[in-house]
Amino acid sequence: MSQGMTATEKILAEHSGLSRVTPGQFVNAKVDMALANDATAGKIIARFREIEVERVFDPEKVVFVLDHYTPSNNIASATVCQETREFTQTAGGQLIEVGKGGIEHCVLPERGLVLPGDLLVGQDSHTCQHGALGAFATAIGVTDMAATLALGEVWLMVPTTLKFQLVGQTDDWASGKDLALFIISQIGVDGALYRAMEFSGETIENLRMDGRFTLCNMAVDCGAKNAFIAADGVTDEYEKGRAKRPYTKVNSDPDAQYEKVYEWDVSGLRPQVARPHIPSNVVSIDEAERVPVNQVFIGSCTNGGLDDMKAAAEVFAGRQVHAGVRAIVIPGSQEVYLESLRQGYIESFIEAGAAVSTPTCGPCFGGHMGIVAEGEVCVSTTNRNFPGRMGHSKSSIYLVNPAVAAATAVAGYLTSPEEVLA
Repeated sequence: MSQGMTATEKILAEHSGLSRVTPGQFVNAKVDMALANDATAGKIIARFREIEVERVFDPEKVVFVLDHYTPSNNIASATVCQETREFTQTAGGQLIEVGKGGIEHCVLPERGLVLPGDLLVGQDSHTCQHGALGAFATAIGVTDMAATLALGEVWLMVPTTLKFQLVGQTDDWASGKDLALFIISQIGVDGALYRAMEFSGETIENLRMDGRFTLCNMAVDCGAKNAFIAADGVTDEYEKGRAKRPYTKVNSDPDAQYEKVYEWDVSGLRPQVARPHIPSNVVSIDEAERVPVNQVFIGSCTNGGLDDMKAAAEVFAGRQVHAGVRAIVIPGSQEVYLESLRQGYIESFIEAGAAVSTPTCGPCFGGHMGIVAEGEVCVSTTNRNFPGRMGHSKSSIYLVNPAVAAATAVAGYLTSPEEVLA
């Protein structure tokens, strides 16, 4: 009798036309969606043209999202966006434009373009975020993406799977971001190198979808090939009105083989802080130094969801951003922006003295809309804090959840929401 398979193995087997696969095996897998953005679109298009194929394999299964350097911040980025628009018109593929979408990893789930059981490849490292839907989602390089656009297939090695079993209720101010930072602190930035990270347990079952997206988003920040949370009732509720086609939930077999199983009780877990200059340099907010800050950024694919906006707005409400702080809030999508407006969150941000921007990746990778200068300190809800990530190589970035970020903006130094709300 053959051994059971993990969910990751099952999805790769099904998309490769095989009855089963094993870790280390190479497969040619058919993709349900290929995702690219303006940051690398020019290179992808150039490689695609070298193949001398006129059209993408399926225009409905290819999507370009203009999100990194958009709204265009210089002539070079405007030119790439122009080239991307022309490419989708001639070679095919969906185009999600400025003002009509937002950050790619926020928009695709909203539009039902990625569903449970799907196989998605993207030309962005945080493509693993979509594993929160019970899909296999991973990043590939420029040349591989060009080949995928032409063939509709991708060459992959089946990863081994690490299982993370989490139980217990975290602190009220902790979120999916804090679970991600906690896990990275425990296994390191290379602790899941080319592995699948499968999250399960009571804590995950009680985690809302935005929190699941955040957790899976940061799997790549400890080296993972992909992240996975089995689709359940929370997923079904999210997909109501979004899914445009049927989907199949995939679960790991009870006798599936895992490389390692981590079991943690996260009861009472406090908000976490990743100090410069690596995401694994993590302490509790209660242990973090009260460092004065110059800028606070709330947003990105990691924490640009509606729940994130709500958490920040609760702290900002009736308070003012500290005189020495620049606070920038960027919802992850137009949908989140509009609902935040309806719920009064945007009003809270603006009345507090924060700048609110149209959805863009801009500040997260030091592109625009919030670059930090030499010696400045930025507290951010993004996913990476390497030297130079958000601007000058001699700036410092602290990674936190949205509530902690908002509290810090009000206080003027790194602090917890409780201190501001007291």
